[in-house]
Amino acid sequence: MLPGQINVVPKPIEPERLAIDDYLTLGRIPISAAPTAEPLLFVVVDTEEEFDWNAPFSRESTSVRAMSQIGRLQRLLDTCGLKPTYVIDFPIASQPDGYRPLQEIRDDGRCDIGAHLHPWVNPPLSETVSGRNSFGCNLDAGLEFAKIERLRATIAEWLGFAPRVYKAGRYGFGVATARTLERLGFDVDLSINPRMDFRPVDGPSFDQFDAMPFFFGVERRLLEIPCTTDYTGWAGGAGPALHRFISRPALTRARVPGVMARLRVVNKVMLTPEGSTLAELVSLTRTLLRRGVRTFSLTLHSPSLSPGCTPYVRSERSLMDFLDRIKAYCEFFLGEVGGRGSTPLQFLASLNGRSAEEPVS
Repeated sequence: MLPGQINVVPKPIEPERLAIDDYLTLGRIPISAAPTAEPLLFVVVDTEEEFDWNAPFSRESTSVRAMSQIGRLQRLLDTCGLKPTYVIDFPIASQPDGYRPLQEIRDDGRCDIGAHLHPWVNPPLSETVSGRNSFGCNLDAGLEFAKIERLRATIAEWLGFAPRVYKAGRYGFGVATARTLERLGFDVDLSINPRMDFRPVDGPSFDQFDAMPFFFGVERRLLEIPCTTDYTGWAGGAGPALHRFISRPALTRARVPGVMARLRVVNKVMLTPEGSTLAELVSLTRTLLRRGVRTFSLTLHSPSLSPGCTPYVRSERSLMDFLDRIKAYCEFFLGEVGGRGSTPLQFLASLNGRSAEEPVS
């Protein structure tokens, strides 16, 4: 633990329920930071195959050619003194063109590697491929367990270690997912995306969560480090309700959310260079710092490093802008904010008073 920096406040254990927000109250220990705590920046890369984001999910989309570009991001982060965490899925973990670009980086101690589940391309492949089943938490609990177990074993086979960090693809995290992570020996989860409600596309809702990290678990203790997503704007505490109101289909079609964002009334922002401007990333960071948040996760998808693979980067010029935005934000955080780089495992180690290499028992 960091003396005078992190305050761990226990809650009583409650009976287990089915809803994920209820499940996560079981033995939940919120982690609050003192106002003087040094802000920490994690870089988390969803490291995955390329696929058409506008097409139906397909088992055949397993190309990992974009991994040839991962060095561009790594060199940028090296320059900033930041150690990313690459959460890798099965196509990356099972193909040499996917995992080999990461081996030397990890061997040099310049990155951590975790697990990332895309169910539709992760054996066993027994479920129907559909939008609903693209969320791991919607699968039969036994099947989701088998997929995550297979992914963990594949990473161990080809990279030589069992991953301790997990992030669900498409944020498909539920009660069965949490129990699986406990049973398979994971220590950190990165799946929760605060303020987001994926129920309209058959996914989970994290609308009631914020960006604060916490410990949870029934069989063993795990650390949750949520994505950094929240509301900004002068609407303040009324922002969430106002944003939900203006996000109704009719108002969305009329582009009301965009107008309200430009007027700085209310805007929902995720800390990612994908679809967020530098000004939005800076505004979100300053807003959350005022609210007492001291852990920030900058996230992106690895295929965005290859133009044309995601909607966020369509050309070499847009890729340069993308990388410049990452660099400018990191310089802002490490400079003006006075923060420093960290990793989920380093943060866990600081809370437990042990080496980042030691699993939590």
